[in-house]
Amino acid sequence: MRFLVGLLIACCGWFGSATAAQDADRLARVAGDALYWHLDNGRGRQAFEMMPKGGDIHTHLRGAIYAETWLEWAAEDGLCADMNVPELRFKERATCEESGWITAAEAQSVEFYRYELINALSTRSYVPTNGWSGHNQFFGTFAKIAAKPQRLGDQLAAVAERAGRQNILYLELMETILLPQLFPLVADVKMTGDAATDYQALMASPFGAKLDELTENIQLQFAYAKTRKREVLGCDTPSPKVGCDVEIRFLHQVVRSFEPAMVYAQIILGWSVMEKASEVVGLNLVAPEDGFIALRDYTQHMRMIDHLYQARGPQNISLHAGELALGLVRPRQLRFHIRQAIETGHAKRIGHGVAIAFEDNHEQLLEKMVAEDILVEINLTSNDTILGISGPDHPIVLYRDMEVPYTISTDDEGVSRIDLTHEYMRLARTYQVPYFEIRQASRNSLTYSFLNGDSLWTSDECQADLGAGRDPGNKCQQLLDKSDKARLQWKLEQRFKIFESNMKVPERKLNSFN
Repeated sequence: MRFLVGLLIACCGWFGSATAAQDADRLARVAGDALYWHLDNGRGRQAFEMMPKGGDIHTHLRGAIYAETWLEWAAEDGLCADMNVPELRFKERATCEESGWITAAEAQSVEFYRYELINALSTRSYVPTNGWSGHNQFFGTFAKIAAKPQRLGDQLAAVAERAGRQNILYLELMETILLPQLFPLVADVKMTGDAATDYQALMASPFGAKLDELTENIQLQFAYAKTRKREVLGCDTPSPKVGCDVEIRFLHQVVRSFEPAMVYAQIILGWSVMEKASEVVGLNLVAPEDGFIALRDYTQHMRMIDHLYQARGPQNISLHAGELALGLVRPRQLRFHIRQAIETGHAKRIGHGVAIAFEDNHEQLLEKMVAEDILVEINLTSNDTILGISGPDHPIVLYRDMEVPYTISTDDEGVSRIDLTHEYMRLARTYQVPYFEIRQASRNSLTYSFLNGDSLWTSDECQADLGAGRDPGNKCQQLLDKSDKARLQWKLEQRFKIFESNMKVPERKLNSFN
């Protein structure tokens, strides 16, 4: 009798779980159909904005700020505008006028100047002309930005609030905190090209002597910025803004367009910061991949990373690789960047990966990415603007066919005048990706993030709880308590549950056109 009761309980429990899973699957299918209905009927923006998006894990903080915001801050902080370029500038003399410019406040108040600056600090109104490409416009914006270091917290508040309004849970922001301070510290260091020898030379230099101080400086700046972000968003008030709920981590951003000593010093500093600052969860190399030094020293940069990986211990690496196109560079420079990023640079994620089809033995490389679970960060608008690659020519078609894990990201949403909602809409419109795959791309942004802890999907108990539609059991809760990644993944699944329960095709009233 006891056996029969146990059998009935087991059967009914299994049946209940199966029914819950079937109901969830049915709701998801209905929601997917409704999402595309909204897209086709002028309601796509609202629907995709409500759709949970996990995180944006390929986004540059400086490039995420809109031009109007830079101009507002410049005006408030007494900066100048050089309208001959045009660009924002710090005073070189007592006043902007004595420096030969106008005030940023004046530039903001005069519509013509304001329009000119917005266009210069972004790709708005950009039209290709002879000798000036989308690539030039895009990368040319960054040198025209000027802001006080104290605005770092304001930047975090701006991107967090924008993310929160789009149902985004997490941002992994690339940012370079210290750069000018490093130049005098490495000026006299002689490099040999051997990563081990050059590491010792840098550690024996003034840079090495100041490494701990530089690391502490970065930690202090992040601490101040986080406090400022909470202040701007009112996170400790009775009416906090939605951006307060968005979690943020950082990738140490290395500018690779300098001579080897400077690049290596930045990488070493990144390793030190990652070892000591919990909010800095990974490292990436940035600046145009087709630049003279970036091309010349690409392999050397990978060896620098490899040496630190072996000598000081593994860290999370995501690398811009294959952000190239035929015509932008010579064919031979398209054949090895992604492979070296993975095999020498230890990249767990590849940013852009547009040149994958040009890589030597590219199908084997794609299979390697699948086997080693290496994600590609897809930036559709950025690739279109910078490289002229879009539609069926974009390698997302190839990555999807080979089942390489991918997620959707913005790259530089302020410069491109977009947001993550826009990119998911572009994915759906251009490639007619099934809703379940869109949802998986959203999930991937957290699964492949560098948040600490094990993934939710490694736990059979958590998956069973999700499938049954119940609260986390004891074993699952233990994982959620110790893993930031699993905790946010669980939160994402609950948001998908709400979204899929509510996303329907609206009933239409009969009218004279029916």
